[in-house]
Amino acid sequence: MDSTPVIQEAVRVLREGGVILYPTDTVWGIGCDATNEKAVARVFEIKRRSEAKSLVLLACDLDMVAKYIKQIPSIAIDLVEVNDAPMTIIYPGAQYLAPNAVAADGSVGIRIPVVEEEEGPEGPRKAAPKGGLTAGAFCRELVRRLRRPLVSTSANISGEPTPESFAGISDEIKAAVDYVVPKPFGAGATGRSSQIIKLGLGGEVEILRP
Repeated sequence: MDSTPVIQEAVRVLREGGVILYPTDTVWGIGCDATNEKAVARVFEIKRRSEAKSLVLLACDLDMVAKYIKQIPSIAIDLVEVNDAPMTIIYPGAQYLAPNAVAADGSVGIRIPVVEEEEGPEGPRKAAPKGGLTAGAFCRELVRRLRRPLVSTSANISGEPTPESFAGISDEIKAAVDYVVPKPFGAGATGRSSQIIKLGLGGEVEILRP
C-alpha cells in the first residue's frame, strides 16, 4: 500500500483541526496538531483524561524541537544522536505550543520517532515492509509533512490498559477520531512504552522511566 495518499489525508485532517488514530514507533496513538488548543482539548476529551496531565509530542528532528523549546540543553543533542530506541525527552521552556499541550512547569515531553532498521546484504538499512513504511518511518514522515509537532498519547481511555496492537483499540476510540490510519502501516509498532528522561538547563538528568 502506497503511504503517500494516507499521509496526505492524515495531514489534511490534522491541519483542519482534526484528531487521528495512527501508529508510532511505540504504540498506536491518538494525535493532533500540538499548536492547536481546540484539537488538543479534543484529545483529552476522547481519552477522558484531565488536562492537568501532560502529553508527549512527536517531532521529526532536532531542528523542529529547537523551534518549540527556548533553549535545548546540550546533553539532549548527545542523547538524540546516540539513541537507537524510543526515548522521550522532557525539555524545559516550551514555546509556541498549545497551552494545554504543555505541563504546568512549562516543560514538554518530545520524542523523535525511531526509524527501524534491518540487516541487509550491505549492512543495516531502514526497514520497510512490503507495501509501505514501518511505523517509525511512517510517523516521522507524517510529522515532517505536517511541519508542526504532533500530539502522541496512547489510544485508550484514561485508566484502561494501553493496547498492544491495533486489534486491542476499542471501537469507542476508533469512532471518536476523524481519521484512522490503515493498520498495515502499524508494522513496527512495538506495543511498548518509550524511555522518559527529564533534562534541566544546568545539565540535570532525571530518568523517569528506564
